[in-house]
Amino acid sequence: MSQQPVPDHAEPEAPHLDFDGTTPYEDYVQASVLTHLQHPLSDDPGEMVFLVTTQVMELWFTVIVHEWQTAAQALREDDLPTAMAALQRSAYELESLNASWTPLAHLTPGQFNAYRSALGEGSGFQSAMYRRLEFLLGEKSASMLVPHRGAPRVHAELEKALTEPSLYDEVLRYLARRGLAVPAAVLDRDPALRHEPDPGVERVWEEIYSGPHDSELIRLGEALTEVAELVWRWRNDHLVATRRAMGSKTGTGGSAGVAWLEKRAAKNVFPELWTARSHV
Repeated sequence: MSQQPVPDHAEPEAPHLDFDGTTPYEDYVQASVLTHLQHPLSDDPGEMVFLVTTQVMELWFTVIVHEWQTAAQALREDDLPTAMAALQRSAYELESLNASWTPLAHLTPGQFNAYRSALGEGSGFQSAMYRRLEFLLGEKSASMLVPHRGAPRVHAELEKALTEPSLYDEVLRYLARRGLAVPAAVLDRDPALRHEPDPGVERVWEEIYSGPHDSELIRLGEALTEVAELVWRWRNDHLVATRRAMGSKTGTGGSAGVAWLEKRAAKNVFPELWTARSHV
């Protein structure tokens, strides 16, 4: 029997509207939780923008930390394709994170001051998830745990992240297992310490980049370089937004404000990946 044609005027099937309890979308996304987490402390309408934007940034930190943990675990298991996929996803997520600055990037001092007092001593410097992100990049510092002593669960998570190998540590260990001459002192160093540039690691990246142009290790290096560049852009966007909103005043958390951010922005992530290029 031949199939009957569907009339052009046929109505599309309507979505389901009647559910027992909450909708499946709500059950999965928890949207009502997310949209009721905003509690402005001033009467200025701009504070809502600042609060939601900051919360969105925290969610992106969470996703990116997940991606880098996935990549680190995959490298431990010598699973380069899975690591590469996670790194590439994180680059798209970093672009979205960086775009979060747009609503705040043109605040005048008067606009920021209208609700700045609501922050009290609060500062993004105190973000535990951002600290985990920095630890994964190799920016380790035990002193960064101090602000979280009053939150035992958060403190324990950060302490664990501090003592675990960073993403870059796992990259270098992977390269060593691939037969590259990563210095033993780098491989055996205390993972709770900040990664410092090493000439031996620079030579490893120089060797990789001097090899075949389609090398999978070059692709790994480029994926890491993309991440590093986007983190650098994040830090610079933060610096510029802060400079526009408050000049050189002391930061909300008691830091040196712009001077502190300038110091952070001057640091390269995965430093040997950048310096090795001068020798290829």
